[in-house]
Amino acid sequence: MNFVALKMLMGDRAKYFGIILGLAFASMLITQQASIFVGIMTRTFGFITDTALPDIWVMDSKVQFIDDVKPLQDTQLLRVRGIEGVEWAMPLYKGLIKARLQNGNFQQCNVIGLDDATLVGGPPTMVQGRLEDLRMAEGVIVDEVGAGTRLARMPVDSSGNPIPLAKPEPLKIGDTLELNDRRAVVVGICRVSRTFQSQPVIYTTYSRATQFAPRERKLLSFVVVKAKQGVDLKTLCDRIAAESGGRLQALTAADFSWKTVVYFMKYTGIPINFGIAVILGFLVGTAIAGQTFYQFTHDNIKQFGALKAMGTTNLRLLGMIILQAVVTGVIGYGIGVGLASMFGLLSGRSELAFRLLWQTLFVTGGAITIICILASLLSIIKVIRLEPAIVFKG
Repeated sequence: MNFVALKMLMGDRAKYFGIILGLAFASMLITQQASIFVGIMTRTFGFITDTALPDIWVMDSKVQFIDDVKPLQDTQLLRVRGIEGVEWAMPLYKGLIKARLQNGNFQQCNVIGLDDATLVGGPPTMVQGRLEDLRMAEGVIVDEVGAGTRLARMPVDSSGNPIPLAKPEPLKIGDTLELNDRRAVVVGICRVSRTFQSQPVIYTTYSRATQFAPRERKLLSFVVVKAKQGVDLKTLCDRIAAESGGRLQALTAADFSWKTVVYFMKYTGIPINFGIAVILGFLVGTAIAGQTFYQFTHDNIKQFGALKAMGTTNLRLLGMIILQAVVTGVIGYGIGVGLASMFGLLSGRSELAFRLLWQTLFVTGGAITIICILASLLSIIKVIRLEPAIVFKG
């Protein structure tokens, strides 16, 4: 009977491909939009992921996410270093500083200041140059994407004038920048995770970053901490917060990342926008597959009636319909997920955020299963209520 069910399903090619098309569209849209949403959320804490060496981030108690920088007094660094269980604690500057480009335009850059002695918190991958080169006079390291796009230099002629319509040239080692009216020399190119705001990322030493930054009374953004071996991180975080009198909060890297994600989900419209797209894909897939599947059953109602007249039980007919739904669901799911994965692969080096998780595949599979159940439900009811005598009607 399973062979008969598949023969009936594939006999009407138009409706067979129509069902698969609806399920593939729903699967692709749900997977694609969910993966873009996850990619955007991942970018919100990309800097935390790149700064992998510290165990704990110490900040002002009012900080809500990674870019919500509230400067600390320099004395807080010494306070944290004196807490039991801390192996080392280093200062970290993070701020937005305008870079003046060759053509006179300005570009906001994410400037990261690392401890002068240890350079803790440096970029995860160096493409050109060495991290140690930051100790050179006026040295900075620029991220690869920013160097090739927003900070790229316009070619100039022998007189020093920009060449019209010429393709911009990526920054290279030895080129100079102007940060807040101060000269900076590129000593390296690095590769970092894309950030939510997609601004160029510039690394330098902490002392130099404070010179680039606008003058403020407090410039210390974070204190990054490494715990001693065997010390429980949660306990150490509580100890740091308690000994600061509640003026500081200390979070593990994972907790700080999650706090950032929660902020963006709570205070931005990103989840709503992507949620609407996912629901739309679900509804469209259900409508197309359900209507086509019901029409397929209606067109084959006499065949089902003949099987019932020959003694086939309702349970057996139910199994045939479920088999048809499973086959179309698996094929549609595979095509949709494949198309979404190809889309993500092709957009891997673009500005588009795309991150496909195995959890997303399970969510999409569950959605397609529900769509198949809803699509076959009307057909199941119609077949169960079917009178075998229909085969004798004109």
